[in-house]
Order: sequence, then C-alpha cells, then structure tokens
Amino acid sequence: MKICRFDENRVGVVLDDGVHDVTNVLSRLPPYSYPLPRHDVFIAALQELRPFLEKESNNTKPVKLKKLLAPVANPGKIIAAPVNYTKHLQEALADKGIHHGNLIGEIHKVGMFLKATSAVVGPGEGVRLIHTDRRNDHEVELAVVIGRRIRNASAEEAGSAIAGYCIGLDMTIRGPEERSFRKSPDSYCVLGPWLVTADEIPNPNDLSIKIKVNNETRQDAHTSDLIVKVADLVAWGSTFYSLHPGDVLLTGTPQGVGPVKAGDVMEATIERIGSMRIAVSDA
Repeated sequence: MKICRFDENRVGVVLDDGVHDVTNVLSRLPPYSYPLPRHDVFIAALQELRPFLEKESNNTKPVKLKKLLAPVANPGKIIAAPVNYTKHLQEALADKGIHHGNLIGEIHKVGMFLKATSAVVGPGEGVRLIHTDRRNDHEVELAVVIGRRIRNASAEEAGSAIAGYCIGLDMTIRGPEERSFRKSPDSYCVLGPWLVTADEIPNPNDLSIKIKVNNETRQDAHTSDLIVKVADLVAWGSTFYSLHPGDVLLTGTPQGVGPVKAGDVMEATIERIGSMRIAVSDA
C-alpha cells in the first residue's frame, strides 16, 4: 500500500488511477490527552487501520492534489547514516568542498547522527535555502519508517519492525560545523512522495536510487552498495535509542552529491517507491 499526506493534512491511498482521500479513517484513532505520545499515532495504528484504508480507498474517487506533504506527520526522531556508500566516502575525502577539513571516517567508526524533526517537509513544500553564500548540497537517500517500538533488536527483529519506506533528501550546508547543525534547518529533510508499506518492498537492499537537478542526473546508484544494510542499520540504531513508530532512519547517500541554488528543481527517484519533484528557493 502507498499512503500519502496532502494539502491541509489530508491522508490518501495511492492507487493506479490516482490518490484517494481516506482522511475519514483517522476518526478510528484513539483520543489522546496531554502529554501527547512520543511516537506518530497513525503509523503506530497502521496495521489495524489498513483494512479500513483499503475499503475507503475503493469507495472513493481520485482527488486533485495541491501539494504533497511528508508521509510521516510526527516523527519522534530522525536518525541519519553518514558515508554508508564506499564511493561517497571516497568523494567526500577527495573534495574539500564536502569535507571542509572535518575528519571523515567510514560509518562503523563515526556512527550515526540526528536531524531535527523541524526540518521535515514534503515534496510539495519545497526546500528553502539559507546561508546561500555557502554550498548547499542534495543527498538522496532511502528512508526507513519504523512501525513499532524496538530496543536492542536483532537484524531480524529490526526488519520486521519496519512500517515502510519513502524517499529522503538529506539537504546539507557545507562547512566546518557539526553535521546535525548543518543538516537541520527548516525544510532540509524532504520525505515523500508517499509511504510504501514494507510488504511491497521485500528487499530494500536491491533498489536503484537517483536524483536529477534540472533534468541532469547527479546521483545514480543502487542500495546493494550500502556498507551497512538496512535491517542491520536499524538494529544498530536500536542499540543507542529506543525506536518508536514513526521514527525515520535515513540510510545514507551514494556518490554524486552536489550543490543546488534557488530556481533549481530536483527530481528524486527510488525503484518500487516512485519519484518526487522538489523546487528550490531562498528562505
């Protein structure tokens, strides 16, 4: 199943003929009072809601969209994997415009980092660049959405806890500061175009991944080149953090990262998920 959010926080199921509005199904979510849960309540209830989403989508007609939002409304945390492709590690070491004198190591040595959840936008909202006197780069990644709470999970347990996948853009300001600081401005984490449930992607380590800027291919790779595979990455993350429904894990970007500027249009594509177009502007 492909599930999207659009316009004014509507929820849709993506079928062959378009997006079907299934927002009414949200009425089945349990009520919550303050303090609110730390997880995304829709993702947590997704398995129970799925038959109702299917029924509602089959009973409605496709709608016209104004804009696609991020498919996860309330991620508790965003964990990101740096240098998880060997060729990207090589280009990062070779290009001073990428490393800026920072120590770049392979993923087993440097671990992962966090991005602010306030950075999340959908493809229809676009990327709004700041510090445009510096290089702002695109980094396309496979994004994993966690479906249930796990802690200290094995790779097998981690794989079974995945709700689904989407495309992620880990936008980056180049410079000497810590990764999280440079990668967390508003709109610097684009998720979309929709969530594809895990049953539709039996092997996330076997997907083509690419991004074009103004129709010029910049990154073109395959998730089979991941240094740490998807389930292992989720399991590793769970040894440092409790992972909750709606948490997002960005699995790393391949070689070919490059700068964008206001007026550019990015088109990111991952096999079995789809494509999303993102406009770039100044904040």
